[in-house]
Amino acid sequence: MTHNSISSRVLYLFMVFALIFFLGACGSTHNSKKNSTSQELDGTNTQDQGNVTLPDTNRLVVYSAGPKELAENLIEHFKDQTGLDVELFQSTTGKILSRLEAEKNNPQADIVILASLPAGIDLTRQGRTYPYKPIHFEYVHDGWADPDGNYVATSGSALGVTYNTQSVHTLPQDWKDFTQKEWKDQVLMPDPTLSGSAMDFLVGYIYKFGDEGWKLFEELKTNGLKVEGANTESLDAVKAGQKKAVLAGVDYMAYAAKAKGEPIDMIYPKSGTVINQRPAMIMKDSKNLKNAMAFMDFLLSDEAQKLVSEAYLIPGRKDIHAEGRTNLDEIVQLPFDYDWMSTHQEEVISRFDQLFH
Repeated sequence: MTHNSISSRVLYLFMVFALIFFLGACGSTHNSKKNSTSQELDGTNTQDQGNVTLPDTNRLVVYSAGPKELAENLIEHFKDQTGLDVELFQSTTGKILSRLEAEKNNPQADIVILASLPAGIDLTRQGRTYPYKPIHFEYVHDGWADPDGNYVATSGSALGVTYNTQSVHTLPQDWKDFTQKEWKDQVLMPDPTLSGSAMDFLVGYIYKFGDEGWKLFEELKTNGLKVEGANTESLDAVKAGQKKAVLAGVDYMAYAAKAKGEPIDMIYPKSGTVINQRPAMIMKDSKNLKNAMAFMDFLLSDEAQKLVSEAYLIPGRKDIHAEGRTNLDEIVQLPFDYDWMSTHQEEVISRFDQLFH
């Protein structure tokens, strides 16, 4: 055999082995990509945990600000769909935030739903939320969700004036009307330290009107405005006829009471009000992350948004119309900046607390 023929055969064998190695490497890469994709579809947190597969659990812990009946209905429907064991802690925004703080070294909540968007923004700024964009994320009202999905307002309400229809015959038109003598000692407002919605209204109003806003609250105090309790306590006093009206009343509570035959109705002051977005978020330290993602998907589903509407809340999705209540596009809104509200809420609430307590 000639030297040239041997060299040719060696070259040929080298090329064959190189081709086999190349094809094997491609197959390995393909399988690696396939496995990575499968993990992502399974809910793997590729942002924080690389390709570590999340453990399957049968549990979910939800902390939710009211309404209680809606929170319970949502969870019952979710449990029916998934068979998961869901634990609910239902309370006010203030008490939920206090509980989260108390549990900071041993987090328990997977999902938190608050009645105050600035509070949700603040949790995000603290790095305590997990970014996730649920199904139907693109249909959420403009400005109702963090672009990265750290929070998503899946429902909302508006703050207005809840009044007793048996004792109020001439309807006020704006917030300043309640500084007049006919309303002396007849008006309540929920305590912003207990009510997330009242907190949003207060900080949003001060953002818009500044010193003029503080002047209004000073005049309201002079006219006998009482600030005490959360939303339910204020509404109960007006239903019973003890007071004529609630300022910064939560509208869905008024609509629900009216539907039950209570002498209650709702108006929205002409200068505008604050829309109380209710953010839902996954907590960063969630021990049941897959289930938390599934719950966020559920909250924006047609079924869940229908439950939201039936509870007289504004659906979080702009393609769903609420029945039996004033819709978002029919309410005059104050221009506000939720980032500013989140940053300044502590100092505003402190000044308000000093004024009324």
